[in-house]
Amino acid sequence: MRTMPMRRLLGEAPGEAVIRVDEYRDDDTQVIRAELPGIDPDRDVRLTVSGGMLRIDAERRVEERTEEKGYTRRELRYGSFSRTLPLAEGATEDDITAGYKDGVLEIRVPVASAEVRNEPRKIRVEHG
Repeated sequence: MRTMPMRRLLGEAPGEAVIRVDEYRDDDTQVIRAELPGIDPDRDVRLTVSGGMLRIDAERRVEERTEEKGYTRRELRYGSFSRTLPLAEGATEDDITAGYKDGVLEIRVPVASAEVRNEPRKIRVEHG
């Protein structure tokens, strides 16, 4: 049996679930792809950004069914899901975009490229 902190980390605590994501860089863009099948992105997803952190909140609603009998197994997870992720250093929060296709929410965060010097620069060491 897993401890409660580990269960929360894995999204197994009652009433909680963690959104699974892939995250990578595409040139000067941080890309976050979140697995959210079976939701309506207009109604069930909320993205917020504050203090260099991106928060994804989503809800998968239970379809009302009159016939509950006959199930041998119900493993589909319904309810609230959330994930908070740090944005890359230099992220441009005002230009974040998001799209949803085939059960995947893709968030694109422009990142200002850091200036790279090709020539070595001598750094003076100050003392006493």
